[in-house]
Amino acid sequence: MNQTATRPTATETHDPTELIGSLARAARLAQRKLAAMTSAQRAAALHLAADRLEASAPAILTANAEDIAAGEARGIAKAMLDRLALDEARLAGIAAAVRAVADLPDPVGEVIDTAERPNGLHLQRIRVPIGTIGIIYESRPNVTADAAALCVRAGNAALLRGGSEAVHSNRAIHAALAEGLAEGGVPAEAVQLLPTQDRAAVGAMLAASGLIDMIVPRGGKSLVARVQADARVPVLAHLDGICHTYVHAAADPEMAQNIALNAKLRRTGICGAMETLLIDADFPESEKLVAALIDKGCEVRGDDRIRSLDRRVTPASANDWDTEYLDAVLSVAMVDDLEAALAHIARHSSGHTDAIVTSDKDVAEQFLTQVDSAIVMHNASSQFADGGEFGLGAEIGIATGRLHARGPVALEGLTTYKWQVRGAGQTRP
Repeated sequence: MNQTATRPTATETHDPTELIGSLARAARLAQRKLAAMTSAQRAAALHLAADRLEASAPAILTANAEDIAAGEARGIAKAMLDRLALDEARLAGIAAAVRAVADLPDPVGEVIDTAERPNGLHLQRIRVPIGTIGIIYESRPNVTADAAALCVRAGNAALLRGGSEAVHSNRAIHAALAEGLAEGGVPAEAVQLLPTQDRAAVGAMLAASGLIDMIVPRGGKSLVARVQADARVPVLAHLDGICHTYVHAAADPEMAQNIALNAKLRRTGICGAMETLLIDADFPESEKLVAALIDKGCEVRGDDRIRSLDRRVTPASANDWDTEYLDAVLSVAMVDDLEAALAHIARHSSGHTDAIVTSDKDVAEQFLTQVDSAIVMHNASSQFADGGEFGLGAEIGIATGRLHARGPVALEGLTTYKWQVRGAGQTRP
């Protein structure tokens, strides 16, 4: 007697490797169809997805309230709750970011360069999608929308694994996105949210060489470290954001104070928040600057010279200079000059974002040239380290490595290239 075995669907299987394999294979098939859509079709689908996000606001905010309540009951940190929380304004911002990505120039098909060989061969390098991208992230539900929009716009399939603390928010956002994208003709499997919070599924994603083309982790240091240690798939990541601001002797005092307060306290839980402030020994208003930070509720941990400015400063330990607080805590050191500031940053920066405040353009240019970080700023808050603020619509992450992409990674960073060679019958001698 002949029997046809029924294979379990991705949501029915309990084996993480089988689950990820099923989802990734479906994603790869969907990605081919997505990449074959015109740029205008992908953009239109994203506008429909943004419309569905706005129409689904009540359901999304209800789901988010459930996550917030669960997080408060678990006692998760205030900074994480801030990253998790949605309101009407933040949700409107998420929808606006999706539309902004839709309206960006499409990098796919861009001719990077051309060449004509002496033998008549015509060569072109063309931007193409990377393929299937796995995004592993923690408490920010906006990543669900940002990652999906960026991947779709650049012709990539997305396999999303959000954190358990945002599970209801992520599912509600994904459901709205999926409805809009499907209305626009995007295959459902092009943007998939893992149906499980099983940590073993993360390990299966990291091992899915040949099925997933790139992994992007967005989260805390332990998550990113695990991904970088265990992945058998290329990883685009930054480990932490130990961002510095150096207030030079020639800094305008009012500007320095405004930038320092914003860089530290606007949102303490983002990776572009300042974690170390360096104050030049010749800056005339050091005491006032330190006091302003403390008066705004920031705990300041300083070296001996900073402690002498204000009795409320606590001693900084050796570990403080290498700590990403993601909270209203700041390490502050006094440095003798630009060279001392550069040396401190070279020792302790994570290569994310470092800034200088000064009216001396020559000093600024030296700082911009010599600091080897993904983002280097002059007279601006490090909180601008964000793809949306850079005009990229949104970002899938900020990369601090030196290969493929660096800084805010948006559409161009989600493409690779291929060579197209056109001949007229040439053969190689």
